[in-house]
Amino acid sequence: MTVTANSSVLTGLLHSIFGFAQFRANQEEVCRAAVEGRDLLLVMPTGAGKSLCYQLPAIARGGTALVISPLIALMEDQAAKLSALGLRVARIHSGLQREQARQACIEYLRGDLQFLFIAPERLRVPGFPEMLAKKTLALIAIDEAHCISQWGHDFRPDYRMLGQHLPRLRGTNAQTQECAPVLALTATATPAVQQDIIAQLGMVRPARFIHGFRRENLGIEVVEIPVPDRARTISNLLAAAERRPAIVYATSRKQSETLAEELSRTMRAAAYHAGLDSDTREHVQRAFQAGQLEGVVATIAFGMGIDKANIRTVIHAGLPGTLEGYYQEIGRAGRDGAPSRTYLMHSYADQRTHDFFLNRDYPPVEQLNAIFQVLADEPQPVEELRALAKLEEEEFAKALEKLEIHGGARVDFGGHVTRGGTGWKKTYVVQAQHRVQQFEKVLRYVASSECRMTALVRHFGDEEDAARPCERCDVCDPAGAVLKQFRRATHAERQIAQRIVDELRPVEYKASGTLQRNLDLVGRISRDEYEALLDALARAGLITLEEAEYEKDGEVRRFRKVRLTPAGLEVRPATPLALLIAHGVVEEFGARGGLPVPVKRTRAVAGKKNAEVVPSKLTGEQEVLAARLKEWRSAEARRLGVPAYVVFHDRTLMALAAARPANVRQLLEIDGVGPAKVEKFGEAILSLCAIQ
Repeated sequence: MTVTANSSVLTGLLHSIFGFAQFRANQEEVCRAAVEGRDLLLVMPTGAGKSLCYQLPAIARGGTALVISPLIALMEDQAAKLSALGLRVARIHSGLQREQARQACIEYLRGDLQFLFIAPERLRVPGFPEMLAKKTLALIAIDEAHCISQWGHDFRPDYRMLGQHLPRLRGTNAQTQECAPVLALTATATPAVQQDIIAQLGMVRPARFIHGFRRENLGIEVVEIPVPDRARTISNLLAAAERRPAIVYATSRKQSETLAEELSRTMRAAAYHAGLDSDTREHVQRAFQAGQLEGVVATIAFGMGIDKANIRTVIHAGLPGTLEGYYQEIGRAGRDGAPSRTYLMHSYADQRTHDFFLNRDYPPVEQLNAIFQVLADEPQPVEELRALAKLEEEEFAKALEKLEIHGGARVDFGGHVTRGGTGWKKTYVVQAQHRVQQFEKVLRYVASSECRMTALVRHFGDEEDAARPCERCDVCDPAGAVLKQFRRATHAERQIAQRIVDELRPVEYKASGTLQRNLDLVGRISRDEYEALLDALARAGLITLEEAEYEKDGEVRRFRKVRLTPAGLEVRPATPLALLIAHGVVEEFGARGGLPVPVKRTRAVAGKKNAEVVPSKLTGEQEVLAARLKEWRSAEARRLGVPAYVVFHDRTLMALAAARPANVRQLLEIDGVGPAKVEKFGEAILSLCAIQ
C-alpha cells in the first residue's frame, strides 16, 4: 500500500518502526521525494543517516525494495538491523549457500519480502534479472553509487552494467502507472562523479540532495613516518583505551595481518581483508560490532561496511589512492557526534607502493591489444584465449578485466569471451591517466598547509563551505595535535622567514622555487627545511600556498604560489615570529624505544651531536668512502635533474663517511638524514658504506 508523503505519516513511521523521535538534518526532504516516486541522487557524509533515506520510503510505498550493494559486510549489517526491527529481509550474495539464495528468490516471488539485498554481480547470472522483473518493486536503492562511475574512487565493473537492467527492473505499476524510483546513494562523489552516476543509471529528472561534507567532530592529523616505524607508533597511540574502538587501514593484506598481530599484544584486534574466507570476515565484523574487538586492521582496497557509531580513531598506515576513498574511510569515526581523531601516516615509500598498484591494475595497452587481436565474434573459452594472447595468468586476468570494462570484450557468465567494440583504447588510456591524477591530488593534500577539512570540502565542490577552517586539525590547531610534534623555529630560521616576507611584500606572489633561488639559501637549509619553513609561515597565517600549473612544450608543470596574507603584510623586522615547525611525533608514541620519530632534522637541533661525529680530518679509508658517496650523489642528482646539494650537502656526506652507518637507525642519527631521505636513498647509501 502506498502512502502520501506528508510529514505526519513519515514521522509516524520514523517513530513506530525505527524508534526515532525526529529526522536528522535533511533526511525528511529526501524521504518525501522518494515516497513521491522521484528518482534521486543523495550524497551525504558517512554517518549522516543515508540508509534511512531509502528504508523508510520503501516501507511507506509498500511492496519490496531492491537494494544493490557492492559490499557483503555492509549488506549483512543493514539486513541484520532491519530484521531486528521486525521487517522481512533477505539477501543474495556469493557468501551464501545456494539453498539460502534459492529460498530468498522464493520469498521474493511470493511477495513475502520488504527488502531484498543483492550484490551487483548477481545480475550477470542468466535468468536472474528476468526473475526480479516478475515483481513490481517499491523502489530500487543503489548503495555506494560512486562505484558505477569510472571517475569514482572505487569503480566496479559489475556496477557499470546496472543501467542496462534498470528499465526492466523499474517496471510499471498497473494501478498507478508509475515506475519504481531509482535512489542512488553515496558518501563520496565529486561533481564529475555525480553527473556520471545520473547518466549511467538513466535517471529521470532526478532530485539532487548534496549535503554537507564537513564533519565538525573530526580532527585530522597528517604525519610523515617511515614504514618500519608505523606498527609500533600505531600500537603506542592506541594503548590508551579512550582512543578505541579504532579502525586501521593498511595498504596490503600482509601489512594488515602484521599490524593486527602487533596490536593484539596490547588490545583485542584482528585483520579484515578480501583474502580471508567469508566466515572469518563475518566473525571479525560481528565481534567488532559487538565490542568484542577493540580494533580492526582492514585493507584500503576492501570496504568494511561497518556501521559502528562509537569509533574514536581511524588510522591510515599508508597513503590512500584517492581523496574520495580517504574521506569515506575517515568518516567511519565519530558517527555518534563525539570528538574523534584520524591520523594519516605517509612517507616516500608510499609513492612506490602506489606506482606498483597502478602498474598492476592498469597494464600496458599492448597487453589489452594482445587479447583484443585474438578475439572473435564466436565465444571462446577464457583458457584458450589466454594461450592465444601469450600472457601470464595474472597479466591476462587484469588485461581482460580492463578490456571488458571499456567495451573491447564481452564475457558471459559461463566464462566465454567474444569480441567487443573498437573504441576501448581511448577510454582506457583516459581512465588510467585519471587514476594517476587522483593519486597526485593525495600527494598535494598531504603536502598542503591548508586546513585538512577545508581541503576535503573544496575537493567535493563545496566552495562556499570551504572558507571556514575546522580549528581541529594539525594545521589549524598545532597545540592540540596528539601524534604530531612541533618545535619552535630557531633564530636562524626566523631570520630566513623574515627574508621570505620581505621578498614577497612588493609582489602579488612568487613561485616557491623562484623564491628559494632569490633567497640564495644554498648551504644554509635544504629544500625540505625550506618547505617546512613555508608550511610554518602558512600555519601562522602569514602566507598562503596555492597549487598552480602552466603548460610548456606540451607538458603541464605544477608549482606553488606563495603570497602574503594581510597579517603577513603587517610583519616588520621587529615583529616577533612565533613559528612552529613539524618535527616528528610526540615522544610517548615514538617507535624507537620512546624516542620521537624525526621527520625533519635541522642543524639547530642535531648539529652539536653530529659535530662530534664528524672529525676535522677523515682517515684514508673514510676519504675513499666519501669519494664514492660523492660520485653516487652526482649520478643521482643528474638522474633526478636537481642540484647535488638537494640530494645531500657535503657536510652530510662527510658525516656518513665518518660514521659508516650499517643500518637505518644509524643512518637517521646523521645530521641531514631524515626519514624522507632514508626512504629515497637509504638502501643505496647502506650498500656503499658496506663496501670494504
